[in-house]
Amino acid sequence: MDTEQIGSALEAILFAAGDSVEMSRVAKILGVESWEVRRAAEKLRSEYEEGRRGVRLVRMEERIQLVTAPEHAEIVTRALEKRPPARLSPTALEVLSIVAYYQPVTRAYIEQMRGADSSYTVAMLTERGLIAPCGRLEAPGRPVLFGTTEQFLRVMGLSSLQELPPLPNVATGEGIEALQEAIEAASGKDSQLSIEEME
Repeated sequence: MDTEQIGSALEAILFAAGDSVEMSRVAKILGVESWEVRRAAEKLRSEYEEGRRGVRLVRMEERIQLVTAPEHAEIVTRALEKRPPARLSPTALEVLSIVAYYQPVTRAYIEQMRGADSSYTVAMLTERGLIAPCGRLEAPGRPVLFGTTEQFLRVMGLSSLQELPPLPNVATGEGIEALQEAIEAASGKDSQLSIEEME
């Protein structure tokens, strides 16, 4: 099969699946190498973006999926009469960040880092599919370990966890300033609580 044929078959599979599909599985089904599927997927992704099409092809680690173009989100929501998803609270974002950067983690570890009970937030993020149990810690009580999900990558617009921005080194003054600037940029206004006040 040439790249065009692989791309056409891949497009049909992704459309019919309606969910993400492993590239290795597609390669096995089509009887081609994984790199050929990856190349065809990249070509499709470029065609969708350059042609300003209504769909996009996204990659999440070794899985790919067809999704609607982000600029049409409001129109699609209105057409399907769906309410937009609720935004995450600062607390939820904080817990999600801890899981994303330090996974796999227990709820106790999250609570130790935050200094506050996080059971409700962990349950809510699990219910939304952004984090999920990924094992148990070999310790007394065998607490559940949590990690991020494919849904997390999709929502954050990431292909893999390696695309997460690096954490600043807060052991230095420059690191604290960089973190404070990131907090202010994320909030879109001056932060109500500065790093110095938290200390």
